[in-house]
Amino acid sequence: MTTSATPATQPETPTTDLPVCVAALYRFTSFAQPEALRPILQDSCVAHGVRGILLLAHEGINGTIAGPDAGIQAVLEQIRALPGCADIEVKFSRAPAMPFLRMKVRLKKEIVTMGVDNIDPNHCVGTYVNPQEWNTLLRDPDTVLIDTRNDYEVAVGTFENALDPQIKTFRDFPQWFRQNRERFEATGRKPRIAMFCTGGIRCEKATAFVRAEGLDEVYHLHGGILKYLETMPEAESLWKGECFVFDQRVTVGHGLKPGALELCHACRAPLTPEDRQSPLYEAGTSCPHCHGRWDASHQTRHAEREHQTRLAAQRGTGHLGANMAEERARKRQKREEELRYQRALRSGSEDQNEQP
Repeated sequence: MTTSATPATQPETPTTDLPVCVAALYRFTSFAQPEALRPILQDSCVAHGVRGILLLAHEGINGTIAGPDAGIQAVLEQIRALPGCADIEVKFSRAPAMPFLRMKVRLKKEIVTMGVDNIDPNHCVGTYVNPQEWNTLLRDPDTVLIDTRNDYEVAVGTFENALDPQIKTFRDFPQWFRQNRERFEATGRKPRIAMFCTGGIRCEKATAFVRAEGLDEVYHLHGGILKYLETMPEAESLWKGECFVFDQRVTVGHGLKPGALELCHACRAPLTPEDRQSPLYEAGTSCPHCHGRWDASHQTRHAEREHQTRLAAQRGTGHLGANMAEERARKRQKREEELRYQRALRSGSEDQNEQP
């Protein structure tokens, strides 16, 4: 099998009538002082009308930004001037409206959080497979195909015959792999592992982890699902469903066209048209996935947020909340409530398993 370790020449932006350019990017490289880069990128994005999120760490850069074509190109020139980023690969798509409310450049310990020390894709990584050769690898019965994304992402689309680790966050992947390694090796030899994710960053780090665990025949989809959906004709595709993206488009399909799903603003679950027809769905307040979870105060707050969002849309502005400190406190409380809810579900499941 021929594999590719470097990206092919790519167009700066795809040709389409949709007005907003969306650029997804990442690069594992060494930044000695990522904190010094933060104001440079923040100011450049704001000056050029670009919004989204960029993560900076000593191990590199990761993020998705959106804006006018000229603004995106100006910011990308700034990013390509950073150490090790001259040939950074960018996945372009389009959106009918700005999919982000603000621009954030954040400093992180990792640009994608795995929580395992000494995993460096710059020194040890799996073999890249380009989208054209990916189908051949997937059709080989000896290939163990693993989706490295979170459970709610997998739920809206994945490749045929892919294993779903059913993880809540990427940090859970190492433990899942170690717990399941024996069944991958049941044939008595080291398995051929193929992994994929949205844009390539998680499976790049996952392959570095799996190789550090002692497995050598490890592959990953170069450019991720986004590059596959962009370049693979739908008639030849082994992808089923849509691909979750972390912006207000929610999902994209073949050709990176915006998908049909929306996001529940109460629990952040992706919603199908059937979900939105459910009597349990109320825009901005609840959906079939979270109905009954919220108390009266939360329902009131969700409803008010939806009301303010609609008013902001009518004015042509983005609703960011009256006070960011209050917003951060609200998010912390929501995360804590979600953790309590998940613990309650697990406790109930354990109680059921103890029933005769």
